[in-house]
Amino acid sequence: MEPSAARQRPAVDPRLSGSGAVKPRVSCSRELELKTTLRELLVYIVFLTDLCLLTFGMVSTDMYYLNKAMSHLFLEPSSSEDDRSGFGSIGSRADFWRFAEGPLLDGLYWDKWYNNMTLTLQNNNSHIYYENLLLGGAQIRQLKVRNNTCSIYPYFHTFLEDCYSEYRYRAEDRSDFGLRNESEWKYTSASSLSPWYWGSMGLYSSGGYMFTLPKSKQESVEKLVFLRQNSWLTRGTRAVFIDFSTYNANINLFCIIKLVVEFPATGGALTSSHIYSVKLLRYVTYYDYFLASCEIAFCLFIITFIIQEAIKIVKLKKEYFRSAWNWLDLLLLVVSILAIAFNVYRTVEVSLLMEELLSDAHVYPDFYFLAFWQVLYNNMIAVNIFFAWIKIFKYVNFNKTMTQLSSTLSRCAKDITGFAIMFFIIFFAYAQLGYLVFGSQVEEFSTFQNCIFTQFRIVLGDFNFETIEAANRILGPIYFITFVFFVFFILLNMFLAIINDTYSEVKADFEVIPSQELQIRDLFRQSCKKALVKLKLKKPEVDTNPADESLESKEFSATKRKDISKLSNGDSADEKSHLKLSKLQKGKEKLCQKYPSTEDTDSVTAQSYVSTAEFQQLFRYTAELAKELNNTNAKLRRIMKSMQQLKDASGKTAQ
Repeated sequence: MEPSAARQRPAVDPRLSGSGAVKPRVSCSRELELKTTLRELLVYIVFLTDLCLLTFGMVSTDMYYLNKAMSHLFLEPSSSEDDRSGFGSIGSRADFWRFAEGPLLDGLYWDKWYNNMTLTLQNNNSHIYYENLLLGGAQIRQLKVRNNTCSIYPYFHTFLEDCYSEYRYRAEDRSDFGLRNESEWKYTSASSLSPWYWGSMGLYSSGGYMFTLPKSKQESVEKLVFLRQNSWLTRGTRAVFIDFSTYNANINLFCIIKLVVEFPATGGALTSSHIYSVKLLRYVTYYDYFLASCEIAFCLFIITFIIQEAIKIVKLKKEYFRSAWNWLDLLLLVVSILAIAFNVYRTVEVSLLMEELLSDAHVYPDFYFLAFWQVLYNNMIAVNIFFAWIKIFKYVNFNKTMTQLSSTLSRCAKDITGFAIMFFIIFFAYAQLGYLVFGSQVEEFSTFQNCIFTQFRIVLGDFNFETIEAANRILGPIYFITFVFFVFFILLNMFLAIINDTYSEVKADFEVIPSQELQIRDLFRQSCKKALVKLKLKKPEVDTNPADESLESKEFSATKRKDISKLSNGDSADEKSHLKLSKLQKGKEKLCQKYPSTEDTDSVTAQSYVSTAEFQQLFRYTAELAKELNNTNAKLRRIMKSMQQLKDASGKTAQ
């Protein structure tokens, strides 16, 4: 995927003119390289377009509106209800039962029309918002910890008998409790494929004490009241999960909803929710089959790129891994292969599990497993297409502006690395200070990770000074003022100064270098002229002075070799100068091998093209050569002067 073949081709492309003479071709190597790059860029744009069609075909605005509708129904209380009955306002176990018996059941069972007319439900199935079929029933699950799972200080043994720690998998309670006659009183282990839940206070397993709500709203109310009266939630309860799934046939989307209430060891309750709208049934409409053809094309592209990269690795061996672009190619291939494998696995699993999950209408169908991995797959594809877009920079390096930017970043990399060490030492020092001083009172500083994100927000101007000042009236203002002064006014400006100075140096270097790049518009213009000539709509242009250009090239090359030979035959008595001259001679031989003169080649060219980096190397070599020539001339003048003085002294002695 890299135009290496064009770079290895000779810079000579002799064309015979009408008179039979050899016609020189200006910057032929550059033109071939540019053509190869543009051809590969066009192929890559086709691949990128195919990848974009796949990624945007997986999502739609309907997903957002479906998530918004479900969030408004279950998470936000209506104005006619008590504000304490909403999911977000749950702060205790009593609030949980109030929500479960009220807004939850009202949202799950839609058995009346807006004018209170009773609906006739087919197979007793509920349709949320009259459009979203409730699949099976909703499942409620809790996780508990055992008693005496924490240590009590000896002085308090007489006051405290029970102690329930925060949730840990090893402290999880799996024994039967309560009435011990139904599944909600007995621990049920989950399958190994079910993902754990990462909550605000811990990582929760997928097992627990669970039950499924009946299909009837009245029966569900009676079930919840019975559990509340028999103390289904205990002091050891650490998390309660409410899971249910819906399917909207209008837009072919599944909506998997998980409502979580955590009861930490500190008391109170924390709420969180996950609402996933996913497209599990992939191939339904004609557009879906078009996306299937794009998936096949994507697989063919990946196979082609794998073959190309394998050939390059065999050819270049260790040199292949020294290029950052090659590492990016490998990353894209690895992520793409994982995405293809997961797509096949997901399609097979959906086809196998769909009939099983929907076989019993009274059982909760666990679509959360499929939705969770579907979201991970979407995230994987998102990262893949991000790096795929970044890779376009690889094919536009022939542009002068892009070369300046890349040269600036590469030249200032060492300075930025040293600056980053100093910056993060100060940054993490302030983060730890903020965590220790404000962590117990300000939410933004409650964890060390939150402190880091909060400080980045302060740098960007998003901060709440009042909360910091209220937490500590002395250290709060001192922390804020010194952080803004050192980080914002000093360190960030140093960072910008490093990049600005480096860019100025690079831009100055590029202004000295003569423009030798073949612009895209010139290539298009030449292609159009060739097309017109082939169509006999335009006469071919004839070069009238090829011999003069060739003669000038010969004179330049001969002069260059003559100057270098003079330098190599200089004063060999000086050891230091001799070492420098031998070093320059080696550099000259290396450059002559890389860029042979016109006399050493079989055909005559007007000029040989060199890239920007190579021209900079030649420019530095010429500067060193001129410096050594000046030093040699000065030594020769001193030697001639000394010889003249000796000659005068010997003449006087003879007289």
